[in-house]
Amino acid sequence: MTILWLIVVLVILILLLDRGIEKMYHYKKRAHRDTPAKYEIDFDEIEIPSTDGGSLYGWWIPSTSSALSAPTLILTHGWSRNVQRMMPYIQDLHPKGYNLLVFDARNHGSSTPTPQPTVGTFTEDILCAVNYLQASEELASSKIGLIGLSIGGGASIASAGHNEAISSVITVGAMAHPIRVMSRQFDERNIPKFIGSFLFFYMRMRYGIDFNEIAPITLIPNAKADILLIHGENDEIICLEQAENLLAARPEKTELWVVPEKGHSDCHFHEAFWERVEKFLEKTLPVEK
Repeated sequence: MTILWLIVVLVILILLLDRGIEKMYHYKKRAHRDTPAKYEIDFDEIEIPSTDGGSLYGWWIPSTSSALSAPTLILTHGWSRNVQRMMPYIQDLHPKGYNLLVFDARNHGSSTPTPQPTVGTFTEDILCAVNYLQASEELASSKIGLIGLSIGGGASIASAGHNEAISSVITVGAMAHPIRVMSRQFDERNIPKFIGSFLFFYMRMRYGIDFNEIAPITLIPNAKADILLIHGENDEIICLEQAENLLAARPEKTELWVVPEKGHSDCHFHEAFWERVEKFLEKTLPVEK
């Protein structure tokens, strides 16, 4: 009888954990409403194969430059967003002569679902976009850079740690380690630390998600790319300490700009933002004139 009760308790615990994980990953999936056409920018809708047999919805925006092989920037949105979030970047960078590839991560926008999206799945999606570029004779570019926001920024760093073809990375509000982000959220909700620790252990055992293995701070030492970390001074979603941790993990070829009086999603409204982005790209991923 004791064994039976233990089994019942275990089943209930598993169901509660799965329900908690489902709630943790729940957000309203939204497709984009506007396209670059609204701003008179030519683009093509593309479909990028993903690692699990699904696909990533994206936009290919060719360069306005007359150069034969313009650099390509892959733009990646943050959690619960879609391609439309990157519109300010498209508007600024398109006239500068870059090819732009913008896509919805899996379980976001118009891309196919995935059960547990993480910085790891975002990383896989960016690497699929890189492979898509490299496999296409029409779109291939020898110069590839990444710009990512929030979890997309963390995934951009991780991607550079996996693929040496990525030569320049800019992040805004990037995470260093997903457990640190989630642990802080647990603290804010007064959830005991042991519950969070057990949840991370359970996710590793049940779903094979090793947060240490996929963490950007684990992979940044492997990156060959120049990296610019942009982080809001008042970021309450991903604290500034995470950017400082990333810088400390690989100080060579990594820069950190702390944006005064800005938070997690408004850094691009700072008067110096676009100048800093453009100067970094001119140095690390120049467009031939």
